[in-house]
This record gives sequence, structure tokens and C-alpha cells, in this order.
Amino acid sequence: MKNLVIVESPSKSKTIGKYLGKDYLVVSSKGHIRDLAIKGKDGLGVDIENDFTPIYEISKDKVSTVKELRKLAEDVDYVYLATDPDREGEAISWHLAQELGLSEDAVDRVTFHEITKNAVQEAFTQPRTIDMDLVHSQETRRILDRIIGFRLSKLLKSKISSKSAGRVQSVALKLIVEREKEINAFVPQEYWTIDGVFNKDGETFNASLAKVNGEKVSLENEEQAKAIVERCQGDFTVSAIRSSKRSRSPRPPFITSTLQQEASTKLSFSAKRTMSIAQKLYEGIDVGNGEEGLITYMRTDSTRLSDVFINAARQQIIEQYGKQYLGTYTVVNDQGAQDAHEAIRPTNLAYTPERVKDYLSSEQYRLYRMIYARAVASLMANAVYNQLSISLERNGCTFTSTGSTLDFDGYLKVYGDYDSSKDVILPTLREGEILKDAVITPNQHFTEPPARYTEAKLIKALEEDGIGRPSTYAMIIDTIQIRGYVTLDRVSEKSRTKVFRPTDQGILTTEKLDEYFSSIINVDYTAQMEQKLDEIAEGKQEEVATLRSFYDTFTPLLDKAYQDMEKIAPEKTGKTCPECGGDLVYRNGRFGRFISCSNFPKCKYTAQMEKEGKEKPEPTGRMCPECGKELLKRKSRFGSFFLGCSGFPKCTYMENLEGERIYSRKEKLKLKEQAEAAVSVETEEKPKKKTAKKTSAAKKTTTKKKTSSSTGRKTTTRKKKADEVAE
Repeated sequence: MKNLVIVESPSKSKTIGKYLGKDYLVVSSKGHIRDLAIKGKDGLGVDIENDFTPIYEISKDKVSTVKELRKLAEDVDYVYLATDPDREGEAISWHLAQELGLSEDAVDRVTFHEITKNAVQEAFTQPRTIDMDLVHSQETRRILDRIIGFRLSKLLKSKISSKSAGRVQSVALKLIVEREKEINAFVPQEYWTIDGVFNKDGETFNASLAKVNGEKVSLENEEQAKAIVERCQGDFTVSAIRSSKRSRSPRPPFITSTLQQEASTKLSFSAKRTMSIAQKLYEGIDVGNGEEGLITYMRTDSTRLSDVFINAARQQIIEQYGKQYLGTYTVVNDQGAQDAHEAIRPTNLAYTPERVKDYLSSEQYRLYRMIYARAVASLMANAVYNQLSISLERNGCTFTSTGSTLDFDGYLKVYGDYDSSKDVILPTLREGEILKDAVITPNQHFTEPPARYTEAKLIKALEEDGIGRPSTYAMIIDTIQIRGYVTLDRVSEKSRTKVFRPTDQGILTTEKLDEYFSSIINVDYTAQMEQKLDEIAEGKQEEVATLRSFYDTFTPLLDKAYQDMEKIAPEKTGKTCPECGGDLVYRNGRFGRFISCSNFPKCKYTAQMEKEGKEKPEPTGRMCPECGKELLKRKSRFGSFFLGCSGFPKCTYMENLEGERIYSRKEKLKLKEQAEAAVSVETEEKPKKKTAKKTSAAKKTTTKKKTSSSTGRKTTTRKKKADEVAE
């Protein structure tokens, strides 16, 4: 083999290998191969005194991978590093070069933004050296996160039992907590509106009070509203009719953040799920002729499209819909967008969603269909609406109604399934016309507090404030949930919308960070740091100076917090531990609050919290036949009642209300195994019969036995899984 190509993901290696041919061996590093060591001062893996020199070590789970890569690298003429085209990918290539003994000056770095034959083959004609500015940017971010993550997390864990803090995650949590405090402090204000139902030849339409005596009106109470209703009794005159054209422009193609937002609102995908599905679409899926990358790289903050794609899409639009559907395209990037990659788009317009549907999972198809439609629609003409506004008057009170109908669908021809607007049709009227029998109704309202963040809205807020990078949003959202700082709950039982609510521990964590670290754990400082990291990537900022400035600000704050922050003892439950007699306390875990012994780790007793509204077990006065403790009447998750031992989980005895024994799945499997073992013993004890010569019938029997044996192996696997589930 002449050439070795190293990529990040195993699933990409097969696709890329197909395009490069037999002279290339494509293998995977399976992500990062090394990380900062957990040694040195505070276990940071960073030599603070020596210009923040990082100390790297190969990750334990990658030792064998690196060993294999070294062996392969020795047996080839050339090594290409083809990891992802971003800072993380650049850093992985650098780590690989270091561990494989490759020169930093070697022209062996290959990047491509879509995994298609043309893109991959062209990339290998233009290799380059590793971009050390990108590496330094990623390294600086990693060191910053390690310093804050280790030192600040250690402080919070010792003082308030919080699991972690982070440069970006703590700011995201702060947004959620501050929103919750706004909601709790909100005082509703009463206001009234006046609505009317008008009739034209049996056709009704709605209008609302807009002005009184030519001025906008604000109604604060019922008395004011009733006074207006009195003035509006009688016939209304159509005072003005205005018609106009209104156009709506298509939105630009997806970037990482907008894809996550749209997938959340339109497809009900979490940010983490969206990125996982997109990753697979990017890496490659077999669509009938081998694996093919269906979308471009999904970590991007640029809306730019390649000229090749624009020309192909414009031609497709003309052929399928006509020239009138062709629009103009302008790249609109937010300030700070790096424009390193294209927007997220299909790699090949010939792979329409319907054509590849049979090769995709339901989720892959839905996401790919939306990406495809959004990219094509961004190059199409505006949608045009006919808008009609009507004014109706009575005693100086002006009511208005606006109707809208779609005149030309434009980009909605392709993206209409993701648009929620509807036509509002008004009856044909003329100025001066009199309308009778209007029904005027006063309506009381109260101002609403700001809405809690959904995933989509939180991502939008993070993006607008310049916090983190689009590729990190899914991880941020996942982390604050795992740490027990927030929950993601449905707004109501009937609603599919989920919103973030901070837990008590999340609120406490934010309050303590505000008290001692407000100068660095805030929106502005975090956004400025992101900008500095971008400047390091562009070669405009020096990484050591950035780290020194941060460290000199952070260290005094940390020292003061260790000195002044009060240590909060866990809240007592008022009960004693049944195993050692110590106080039972409430603690926070990955899956929420639980009860634990205050003498942990000497005593490891734990118990689950009883859920609110859950029916408490009822004493029965009957004793368990297996351990002698009392049987309690309990309600199952299916709503039925049963009797269970109060010694659970040590004793698992159960019976139904009729007194019949109930066996758990694990117990049933155990009984079955015991029965099978008994039959086996009985069979062995029987005298063996003489074995006849094999006939063709006997051969068939042997074949059946082999099949049965195979089935038996599957059954054993199922038993093992059943045991794991029962445990």
C-alpha cells in the first residue's frame, strides 16, 4: 500500500476509500486520540508557569488505535490527514502528526466540505500543511475550559454540592435562571380589547378596535371598555378600503444554529439528535450505488453557497417551475461568522428526497428533505400576497380588519410544507357601504410574562449573544440537563412544546457564580472571549497573552470565593439511616434528587424520592411469607394494585389482591432455568439406548437439532438481556 489516509469517523473511511481507489488505505482515528493530562498543579495538565504549556497524553481508550496507526504509517510511502474541516479536526490532525512522527511542515493535510467523489478527489490534488493558527485556537479553548472546568467545579462541589461549572455552560444556565426570575417577579397588568363580528350578506368577518377619535386607545379596565361598546351600538360605515401587494423573501440556507432551531420547531428533534442525524447524512449513506455523502459539512456559520451548486439549482428551478420562480441570492452572514465552509446543502441535487427515501430512516428522510427544500428555496423568487385592509367606523370608533391571499407562491412552491401562514379572505365591500347587525364584544386580558426558553429559542439567544459556537450548542444543552441544573418539560400535558426550567440547584449555582464571578461568567465577557479565539484562529491574537489575561483575572476571584463562600450542608430529611443510624439528607444526582446517608462514603445507603401525587403504600397487617416483614398495598405503573414486601428491594416478594404469587421477569427466567436443569439431570440419569445406524431420516433430525441449537443461542442472549432489564 502506497498511501495511508486517516479520517475521524469509521463510517467515513469506507465512503472515502471507494473514491480514492486501491492505492489508498483509509482508516479512522475514532475522534481525538489524546487530551490534556490530569496531572500537574490542580490536575490541569497545563504548565501555568511555563507559558501555559499543555501536557498531552494518549487517551486510555485510544492506546491500541494509536499503536495500530503507527504500525500502518511505517509501511506506507505517504500519510494524509483528512480529519474534519474545522478547528477540532485541525487539532486532531496535529495530534496525529505528533504521535506518528510526521513533520509539521509536511504537505499532508487534506480537507473537503462534502463527501462526494469530485470533492474528495479534488481535495487530494491540493494538500496543504497543518494550519497552526487553527490548532492554537482550539488548544486555547481547551485550556480555558480545563482551567474553569476543573478549578471552578471543584469550588462549587465543595461549597454547594454542584457538579460542575463551565465558561459557556454557566452562561447558558444564567440565561435560563434569569428568565425564570423575570417570570416569578412579573406582575400581570389588566387591559381590554374590543372585537367585532361583522356581517355582509350572510358572510361574517372579524375586526378589532384600532382608534378612537383618530387616536390609538389603551383600555385599562372594564368601565372604559363598556363605554366604548355603548358608543359602537348601531350601523357601521366602511370608511376606507386599501389594497396592496406584500412579498416575503425566502430565508437563507441552513447554518448549524438555524438547522437546530428549525428541526426543533418543525420536526421536534433535540439539538443533539439533529446533529447526530446530520452527521450520518454528511458521512455517507448507501443510496444504491455505494455510500455517498448527502449533505455538506453540518458545522458551519456561513450562508455561502458554491457557484457550482447555485448554477445547478438555478437550472433545476427553471426546468421544473419556470423562469418566474427564479430569484436572486445574497449571502447574509452574522457579524463574527467565520465563512470557513458553505451553508448546509445537498451535495447532489439529483438525489431528491423522494429518490433516496427508501435508503433513509424516517428521521434521516425528514431532516434531509428539509435541508434540501431550504437550500433550493433560498434561490427562488419571493412569495407575493394580495393584502386588503378595511376600516369601519361608528361614532368616532375605528375598527380595522386585514385579509391576505397568496398571489404567487414563489419559494413556497418548494418550502410550503414548513410554512404556517394561511389565507384570510374578506368579503367584497365598497367604501361608504353600511353594515348592520355588528356584534361588539369587550374582552379582558392580562399581560403575559416572558416565555421560558425552548431549545430553539435558547440556541437563538446563544447565537445572538455570541456565546459559544454553533457546533457546541447541542453539548451545552445536554450538559446543563445532565448536571441536574435544568429540566426540559412540556408546557402542558396536551402540548408538544418543551421548555427549560431551572432546578433549585441550578438557581443556587447561578446565584453563587453571580456573587463571586460576575465579571467573567456573563454574556459580554464570554462573547469577547469567543472573538479572541476567532482572532487566534486568524493569526491576529497571541494565545499565551489571552490565557495570561484570563488567568490573572480569574485566580483572585477564585481565591476570594474559597475564603468567603459559605459551605452549604445538605438538607436533612428528618429521618435516620436504617443501616447506620446517621441523618438522611437530600442530594442531587444525574437523574434528579435522591436521599442519601450523611455518613457517605462510609455508609452508602440511598433511597429514591417519592414523586409528588404518587399514592403512598397502604399497610395491610399481613406478613411477608419469605422475610416476615409487612406486606404493603401498592399501585403499579399500569394503574392496578398489588401487595409487595416493605423490605423491597432486598425482598422482592409480590402477590395480587387474590393472594396469588406474582413473579418478576427475572424470577420467571430463574424458575425456567431451574426446570430445564432438572429435566437435563433426569435425562442423564435414564439408561442410554443403543444408537442405530444413521439413515437419511436421522440426518434430517441432526439438521433440525443444529437449527434448534442456533435458536437456543439466541434464547440465551434474550435471557441475558431480560436479566439486565430486570436488574
